[in-house]
Amino acid sequence: MKKNVKPNEPLVNHIYTADPSAHVFEGKIYIYPSHDLDHDEPSNDNGDQYKMEDYHVLSMDDFNSPCVDHGEVLHVRDIPWAKKQLWAPDAAYKNNTYYLFFPARDHDYIFRLGVATSSNPAGPFTPQEDYIPGSFSIDPAVLVDDDQKAYVYFGGLWGGQLEKWQTGTFNPDGKEPAASEPALGPIVAELSEDMLTFTETPQEISIVDEDGNPILAGDEERRYFEGPWVHKYNDYYYLSYSTGTTHLIAYAMSKNPKGPFVYKGTILKPVIGWTTHHSIVQFEDKWYLFYHDCSMSDGVNHKRSVKYTELKYNEDGTIQTIDPYK
Repeated sequence: MKKNVKPNEPLVNHIYTADPSAHVFEGKIYIYPSHDLDHDEPSNDNGDQYKMEDYHVLSMDDFNSPCVDHGEVLHVRDIPWAKKQLWAPDAAYKNNTYYLFFPARDHDYIFRLGVATSSNPAGPFTPQEDYIPGSFSIDPAVLVDDDQKAYVYFGGLWGGQLEKWQTGTFNPDGKEPAASEPALGPIVAELSEDMLTFTETPQEISIVDEDGNPILAGDEERRYFEGPWVHKYNDYYYLSYSTGTTHLIAYAMSKNPKGPFVYKGTILKPVIGWTTHHSIVQFEDKWYLFYHDCSMSDGVNHKRSVKYTELKYNEDGTIQTIDPYK
Protein backbone atom coordinates (compact mmCIF):
# COMPACT_ATOMS: atom_id res chain seq x y z
CA MET A 1 0.00 0.00 0.00
CA LYS A 2 1.51 3.32 -1.08
CA LYS A 3 1.47 6.07 1.51
CA ASN A 4 0.11 9.53 0.96
CA VAL A 5 2.82 12.15 0.68
CA LYS A 6 3.03 14.66 3.51
CA PRO A 7 4.34 18.21 3.12
CA ASN A 8 8.12 18.60 3.30
CA GLU A 9 8.70 14.86 2.78
CA PRO A 10 10.09 13.23 -0.39
CA LEU A 11 7.41 12.51 -3.00
CA VAL A 12 9.20 9.27 -3.86
CA ASN A 13 12.13 7.48 -2.26
CA HIS A 14 12.93 4.69 -4.76
CA ILE A 15 14.82 7.12 -7.03
CA TYR A 16 16.46 10.51 -6.57
CA THR A 17 14.50 13.37 -8.12
CA ALA A 18 15.17 17.11 -8.45
CA ASP A 19 14.11 20.31 -10.18
CA PRO A 20 10.34 19.70 -10.00
CA SER A 21 8.04 21.44 -12.48
CA ALA A 22 4.49 20.95 -11.21
CA HIS A 23 1.32 21.43 -13.26
CA VAL A 24 -2.35 20.59 -13.00
CA PHE A 25 -3.37 18.61 -16.07
CA GLU A 26 -6.67 16.73 -16.45
CA GLY A 27 -7.54 17.57 -12.83
CA LYS A 28 -4.43 15.90 -11.38
CA ILE A 29 -1.05 17.16 -10.19
CA TYR A 30 1.76 16.17 -12.55
CA ILE A 31 5.38 16.72 -11.60
CA TYR A 32 8.19 16.79 -14.17
CA PRO A 33 11.50 16.40 -12.30
CA SER A 34 15.01 15.59 -13.36
CA HIS A 35 16.34 12.18 -12.30
CA ASP A 36 19.58 12.16 -10.31
CA LEU A 37 21.82 9.17 -10.79
CA ASP A 38 23.34 7.47 -7.76
CA HIS A 39 27.13 7.72 -8.09
CA ASP A 40 30.08 8.77 -5.96
CA GLU A 41 32.09 11.07 -8.21
CA PRO A 42 33.20 14.50 -6.92
CA SER A 43 31.30 17.74 -7.43
CA ASN A 44 32.52 20.86 -9.23
CA ASP A 45 31.21 24.30 -10.25
CA ASN A 46 30.67 23.07 -13.82
CA GLY A 47 27.99 20.66 -12.61
CA ASP A 48 29.68 17.54 -13.97
CA GLN A 49 28.27 15.57 -11.02
CA TYR A 50 24.74 16.03 -12.39
CA LYS A 51 24.78 13.23 -14.93
CA MET A 52 21.02 12.83 -15.42
CA GLU A 53 20.17 10.65 -18.44
CA ASP A 54 16.39 10.36 -18.45
CA TYR A 55 13.10 11.78 -17.23
CA HIS A 56 10.33 10.23 -15.18
CA VAL A 57 6.87 11.75 -14.68
CA LEU A 58 5.25 11.73 -11.24
CA SER A 59 1.59 12.36 -10.47
CA MET A 60 -0.86 12.64 -7.60
CA ASP A 61 -4.65 12.66 -7.81
CA ASP A 62 -4.61 15.30 -5.06
CA PHE A 63 -2.68 16.13 -1.91
CA ASN A 64 -4.31 13.28 0.00
CA SER A 65 -3.11 10.68 -2.51
CA PRO A 66 0.05 8.63 -3.02
CA CYS A 67 2.59 9.76 -5.63
CA VAL A 68 2.79 7.56 -8.73
CA ASP A 69 5.98 7.18 -10.79
CA HIS A 70 4.98 6.68 -14.43
CA GLY A 71 8.46 5.45 -15.29
CA GLU A 72 10.97 6.59 -17.87
CA VAL A 73 9.33 8.86 -20.46
CA LEU A 74 12.42 10.07 -22.36
CA HIS A 75 16.09 9.05 -22.44
CA VAL A 76 19.11 10.90 -23.84
CA ARG A 77 19.82 8.02 -26.25
CA ASP A 78 16.50 8.79 -27.97
CA ILE A 79 17.39 12.45 -28.66
CA PRO A 80 19.45 12.74 -31.87
CA TRP A 81 21.03 16.09 -31.08
CA ALA A 82 21.78 15.50 -27.39
CA LYS A 83 25.04 14.18 -25.96
CA LYS A 84 24.41 14.13 -22.19
CA GLN A 85 22.97 15.79 -19.08
CA LEU A 86 19.20 16.00 -19.23
CA TRP A 87 18.86 18.70 -16.60
CA ALA A 88 15.76 20.50 -15.23
CA PRO A 89 12.73 20.18 -17.55
CA ASP A 90 9.27 21.74 -17.75
CA ALA A 91 5.99 20.78 -19.40
CA ALA A 92 3.17 22.70 -21.06
CA TYR A 93 -0.19 21.97 -22.69
CA LYS A 94 -1.42 23.56 -25.90
CA ASN A 95 -2.84 22.38 -29.24
CA ASN A 96 -4.25 19.26 -27.53
CA THR A 97 -0.61 18.25 -27.00
CA TYR A 98 1.69 17.94 -24.00
CA TYR A 99 5.13 19.42 -24.52
CA LEU A 100 8.23 18.55 -22.52
CA PHE A 101 10.93 21.24 -22.68
CA PHE A 102 14.39 20.21 -21.57
CA PRO A 103 18.06 21.20 -21.68
CA ALA A 104 20.93 18.97 -22.74
CA ARG A 105 24.45 19.31 -24.02
CA ASP A 106 24.70 18.99 -27.79
CA HIS A 107 27.53 17.08 -29.47
CA ASP A 108 29.78 20.13 -29.02
CA TYR A 109 28.99 20.03 -25.26
CA ILE A 110 27.02 23.29 -25.50
CA PHE A 111 23.72 23.38 -23.64
CA ARG A 112 20.64 23.79 -25.84
CA LEU A 113 16.88 23.47 -25.29
CA GLY A 114 14.85 20.68 -26.83
CA VAL A 115 11.17 19.80 -27.09
CA ALA A 116 9.39 16.46 -26.95
CA THR A 117 5.66 15.83 -27.37
CA SER A 118 2.99 13.43 -26.15
CA SER A 119 -0.77 13.01 -26.21
CA ASN A 120 -0.61 12.00 -22.54
CA PRO A 121 0.63 14.14 -19.62
CA ALA A 122 2.35 11.02 -18.24
CA GLY A 123 4.23 10.44 -21.52
CA PRO A 124 6.12 8.80 -23.09
CA PHE A 125 7.47 11.81 -25.00
CA THR A 126 8.81 11.84 -28.56
CA PRO A 127 11.67 14.32 -29.09
CA GLN A 128 12.13 16.64 -32.03
CA GLU A 129 15.09 15.80 -34.26
CA ASP A 130 16.98 18.98 -33.36
CA TYR A 131 17.09 21.54 -30.58
CA ILE A 132 15.13 24.80 -30.73
CA PRO A 133 17.01 27.07 -33.17
CA GLY A 134 18.66 29.93 -31.31
CA SER A 135 18.30 28.25 -27.92
CA PHE A 136 21.03 28.04 -25.31
CA SER A 137 21.73 27.49 -21.60
CA ILE A 138 19.43 25.55 -19.22
CA ASP A 139 16.30 25.46 -17.04
CA PRO A 140 13.43 26.10 -19.48
CA ALA A 141 10.14 27.11 -17.87
CA VAL A 142 7.07 27.72 -20.01
CA LEU A 143 4.10 29.97 -19.34
CA VAL A 144 1.01 29.58 -21.52
CA ASP A 145 -0.70 32.89 -20.83
CA ASP A 146 -4.42 33.58 -20.62
CA ASP A 147 -4.42 34.74 -24.25
CA GLN A 148 -2.71 31.44 -25.24
CA LYS A 149 0.56 33.13 -26.09
CA ALA A 150 3.39 30.99 -24.75
CA TYR A 151 6.72 32.14 -23.37
CA VAL A 152 9.79 30.15 -22.42
CA TYR A 153 12.10 31.45 -19.69
CA PHE A 154 15.59 29.99 -19.30
CA GLY A 155 19.21 30.46 -18.30
CA GLY A 156 21.68 29.46 -15.63
CA LEU A 157 25.16 30.61 -14.68
CA TRP A 158 28.32 28.49 -14.36
CA GLY A 159 27.51 24.97 -15.52
CA GLY A 160 24.48 26.42 -17.32
CA GLN A 161 26.77 28.58 -19.49
CA LEU A 162 24.57 31.72 -19.44
CA GLU A 163 27.52 34.08 -18.94
CA LYS A 164 29.12 32.63 -22.09
CA TRP A 165 26.29 33.99 -24.31
CA GLN A 166 26.48 37.73 -23.54
CA THR A 167 27.58 38.58 -27.11
CA GLY A 168 24.82 36.53 -28.74
CA THR A 169 27.19 33.73 -29.69
CA PHE A 170 28.92 31.14 -27.51
CA ASN A 171 32.16 32.39 -25.98
CA PRO A 172 33.85 29.63 -23.93
CA ASP A 173 35.79 32.31 -22.03
CA GLY A 174 32.73 34.42 -21.14
CA LYS A 175 32.71 35.66 -17.56
CA GLU A 176 30.04 36.98 -15.19
CA PRO A 177 29.71 40.76 -14.91
CA ALA A 178 31.78 42.51 -12.24
CA ALA A 179 30.15 42.78 -8.81
CA SER A 180 29.31 46.46 -9.37
CA GLU A 181 27.62 45.84 -12.74
CA PRO A 182 24.02 44.74 -13.35
CA ALA A 183 23.55 41.02 -12.85
CA LEU A 184 22.67 38.83 -15.79
CA GLY A 185 18.94 38.18 -15.93
CA PRO A 186 17.05 35.15 -17.20
CA ILE A 187 16.19 34.95 -20.89
CA VAL A 188 12.69 35.00 -22.38
CA ALA A 189 11.37 34.23 -25.83
CA GLU A 190 7.85 33.94 -27.16
CA LEU A 191 7.13 30.53 -28.65
CA SER A 192 5.55 29.85 -32.02
CA GLU A 193 1.97 28.61 -32.23
CA ASP A 194 3.21 25.00 -32.56
CA MET A 195 5.50 25.52 -29.51
CA LEU A 196 8.57 24.25 -31.36
CA THR A 197 10.47 27.44 -32.24
CA PHE A 198 11.01 31.01 -31.03
CA THR A 199 9.09 33.80 -32.77
CA GLU A 200 11.79 36.31 -31.82
CA THR A 201 15.38 36.66 -30.73
CA PRO A 202 15.60 35.69 -27.05
CA GLN A 203 15.96 38.73 -24.79
CA GLU A 204 17.30 39.27 -21.29
CA ILE A 205 14.85 40.11 -18.50
CA SER A 206 15.71 43.02 -16.22
CA ILE A 207 15.28 42.51 -12.47
CA VAL A 208 15.27 45.82 -10.60
CA ASP A 209 14.81 47.07 -7.05
CA GLU A 210 11.85 49.17 -5.84
CA ASP A 211 13.56 52.32 -7.18
CA GLY A 212 14.07 50.84 -10.65
CA ASN A 213 17.79 50.22 -10.25
CA PRO A 214 19.13 46.94 -11.66
CA ILE A 215 20.04 44.26 -9.15
CA LEU A 216 23.84 44.06 -9.22
CA ALA A 217 25.94 40.95 -9.86
CA GLY A 218 27.54 41.27 -6.42
CA ASP A 219 24.16 41.25 -4.69
CA GLU A 220 24.07 37.49 -4.27
CA GLU A 221 21.08 37.56 -1.92
CA ARG A 222 18.88 38.97 -4.70
CA ARG A 223 20.51 38.44 -8.07
CA TYR A 224 19.40 35.80 -10.56
CA PHE A 225 21.47 32.62 -10.85
CA GLU A 226 19.28 29.88 -12.38
CA GLY A 227 15.95 28.05 -12.20
CA PRO A 228 13.39 30.61 -13.43
CA TRP A 229 9.66 30.03 -12.93
CA VAL A 230 6.84 32.36 -13.92
CA HIS A 231 3.26 32.14 -12.66
CA LYS A 232 0.31 34.55 -12.55
CA TYR A 233 -1.67 35.65 -9.51
CA ASN A 234 -4.16 38.52 -9.43
CA ASP A 235 -3.00 39.93 -12.78
CA TYR A 236 0.66 40.01 -11.78
CA TYR A 237 3.42 37.90 -13.27
CA TYR A 238 5.71 36.43 -10.62
CA LEU A 239 9.27 35.56 -11.64
CA SER A 240 10.87 33.29 -9.05
CA TYR A 241 14.40 31.94 -9.25
CA SER A 242 17.41 30.53 -7.45
CA THR A 243 20.12 32.87 -6.19
CA GLY A 244 22.68 30.03 -6.46
CA THR A 245 25.53 30.84 -4.11
CA THR A 246 23.23 32.06 -1.32
CA HIS A 247 20.80 29.17 -1.85
CA LEU A 248 17.56 31.17 -1.76
CA ILE A 249 14.44 31.10 -3.90
CA ALA A 250 13.76 34.78 -4.55
CA TYR A 251 10.99 36.45 -6.52
CA ALA A 252 10.07 39.60 -8.41
CA MET A 253 6.78 40.94 -9.82
CA SER A 254 5.66 42.61 -13.04
CA LYS A 255 2.55 43.46 -15.05
CA ASN A 256 4.38 42.32 -18.19
CA PRO A 257 5.50 38.72 -18.89
CA LYS A 258 8.79 40.05 -20.25
CA GLY A 259 9.43 42.42 -17.36
CA PRO A 260 11.08 44.42 -16.04
CA PHE A 261 10.42 42.59 -12.77
CA VAL A 262 10.65 44.33 -9.40
CA TYR A 263 12.42 42.30 -6.72
CA LYS A 264 10.16 41.57 -3.73
CA GLY A 265 11.81 39.07 -1.42
CA THR A 266 12.60 35.47 -0.50
CA ILE A 267 10.16 32.59 -0.98
CA LEU A 268 12.26 29.70 0.32
CA LYS A 269 15.16 29.70 2.76
CA PRO A 270 18.18 27.44 2.06
CA VAL A 271 17.65 23.70 1.90
CA ILE A 272 20.11 20.89 2.63
CA GLY A 273 22.34 20.66 -0.45
CA TRP A 274 23.85 23.24 -2.82
CA THR A 275 21.18 23.65 -5.46
CA THR A 276 17.67 24.96 -4.98
CA HIS A 277 15.08 24.69 -7.75
CA HIS A 278 11.31 24.98 -7.57
CA SER A 279 7.93 25.50 -9.17
CA ILE A 280 4.68 27.10 -8.02
CA VAL A 281 1.23 25.77 -8.88
CA GLN A 282 -2.38 26.30 -7.87
CA PHE A 283 -4.51 23.25 -7.11
CA GLU A 284 -8.15 23.90 -6.29
CA ASP A 285 -8.17 26.87 -3.87
CA LYS A 286 -4.59 26.65 -2.58
CA TRP A 287 -1.10 27.34 -3.90
CA TYR A 288 1.87 25.02 -3.52
CA LEU A 289 5.64 25.26 -3.77
CA PHE A 290 7.49 22.22 -5.11
CA TYR A 291 11.21 22.11 -4.38
CA HIS A 292 14.03 19.65 -3.69
CA ASP A 293 16.65 19.04 -1.05
CA CYS A 294 19.32 16.47 -0.22
CA SER A 295 17.95 15.28 3.11
CA MET A 296 17.35 11.73 1.85
CA SER A 297 21.03 11.40 0.87
CA ASP A 298 22.43 13.19 3.94
CA GLY A 299 23.51 16.19 1.91
CA VAL A 300 25.01 14.64 -1.25
CA ASN A 301 24.48 17.43 -3.81
CA HIS A 302 23.58 15.22 -6.76
CA LYS A 303 21.23 12.93 -4.84
CA ARG A 304 18.17 15.12 -4.35
CA SER A 305 14.52 14.51 -3.51
CA VAL A 306 11.43 16.44 -4.59
CA LYS A 307 9.11 17.78 -1.89
CA TYR A 308 6.20 20.20 -1.63
CA THR A 309 4.68 22.63 0.85
CA GLU A 310 1.82 25.12 0.84
CA LEU A 311 2.59 28.64 -0.38
CA LYS A 312 0.70 31.64 1.01
CA TYR A 313 0.23 35.21 -0.19
CA ASN A 314 -0.14 38.35 1.87
CA GLU A 315 -3.02 40.72 1.15
CA ASP A 316 -0.77 42.96 -0.94
CA GLY A 317 0.18 40.05 -3.21
CA THR A 318 3.63 39.44 -1.73
CA ILE A 319 4.58 35.88 -0.82
CA GLN A 320 5.26 34.67 2.70
CA THR A 321 8.77 33.31 3.26
CA ILE A 322 8.96 29.56 3.86
CA ASP A 323 11.40 27.75 6.14
CA PRO A 324 11.37 24.15 4.84
CA TYR A 325 12.41 22.71 8.21
CA LYS A 326 9.90 24.42 10.53
